[in-house]
Amino acid sequence: MYNLIVARISKKNFEAVNNKDYDAILEQCDARIHHRFGGSHALGGERHSREVLPRWFQRLGRLSPELKLTIYIWVKGWPNDTTVIIRWTATDRDNPNGSPYRNHGVHVIRMKWFKVVDIDANEDSVAVAQSMKIKLNAGWEEAGLPPLTS
Repeated sequence: MYNLIVARISKKNFEAVNNKDYDAILEQCDARIHHRFGGSHALGGERHSREVLPRWFQRLGRLSPELKLTIYIWVKGWPNDTTVIIRWTATDRDNPNGSPYRNHGVHVIRMKWFKVVDIDANEDSVAVAQSMKIKLNAGWEEAGLPPLTS
């Protein structure tokens, strides 16, 4: 039963990304959240606190306004130490050159007592970097900024 509840929460959090409702996700995060998104581009890097994570989500929303994630969830563990594995595919219809954006990956998420303590996003970081380069060349200056880190 516990695993089903966590799977439902995880699904709602990814739906919140699709709906740009980042506050709903941040409420689920521990104050000392660790968030890693691969690559050395505007969305890459690591964050180690809940203070920087909202800025990262807002940047994600601005740089990928039509991002849609489709997910498959697996949950293992108990309330004091839960691992959630989410396999996802991503699409975005808003590349300035007209090309569709597609990516796939896996999030490994650790939770303790219903709070997210670690998000390790493993995606095709080359695809993200190429998308940022296309957007930068089209005048989206934020796509060329360094990663937000803390």
